[in-house]
Amino acid sequence: MILEYKGTPIFYSDEGKGTAVVLLHGFLENSTIWKQLIPQLSKKHRVICIDLLGHGNSGCLGYIHSMELMAEMVSTVLKHLKIRRSTLIGHSMGGYVALAFAEKYPDNVKGLCLANSTARADTPEKQNHRDRAIRAIKENHKTFIRMAISNLFRPKNRKQFSEAIKALKKEALKTPVQGIIAALEGMKIRADREALLHFGPYKKLMLIGKKDPVLNYEALLNQTQGTDTIVVEFPDGHMSFIENADEFSKEILHFVE
Repeated sequence: MILEYKGTPIFYSDEGKGTAVVLLHGFLENSTIWKQLIPQLSKKHRVICIDLLGHGNSGCLGYIHSMELMAEMVSTVLKHLKIRRSTLIGHSMGGYVALAFAEKYPDNVKGLCLANSTARADTPEKQNHRDRAIRAIKENHKTFIRMAISNLFRPKNRKQFSEAIKALKKEALKTPVQGIIAALEGMKIRADREALLHFGPYKKLMLIGKKDPVLNYEALLNQTQGTDTIVVEFPDGHMSFIENADEFSKEILHFVE
């Protein structure tokens, strides 16, 4: 389904009945990443999947897609669907959007799950890395995408999941250059929201890949210390919903019950 937000088309799907669960994909992904999870979740829940700005079938809005702008867009979709409270599940960048949403609309959050994501802002080193990525995309976005997707997996898993990687690359290549750059600019300037893990009045879950090539395992554990955040560790990389699919689904289903 398509909804207009600030004159831009936003694509979403709405399946099942019950308490609402909102699935937010990561950078270079779109709502198709949830195709395994939706049938399981929608048996008992109302499952909303949204293509974030500049990804999938949703349009672009300017040069920077801040996490706050994306969160506002998510809120617009949920208001349109008359959903007041929901559990948000965000993979990677989707987790940053979920955090921005939870900060802005705490009364609308029933639960918050960060899957292969972090509550902390980019370090200066990470910001430089994003600037380099933007330069690489301007030179040859297709080469950047092909490399970036493979690098999200634990090296030893790349052969085993070669078909899934191929499918992810195919979807990622549909992402417009403007959408890719706008997301990188938005992630680069995002606020630190670690305080939400300490003070958010809703249940919280963090799914961590022990061999995640993108996020530091120790730093993720560190930010959950002294909080009531449930931490679940998987043995593999950044793409837990593929690399540890069964356990991933099980943990999500358990969390939203």
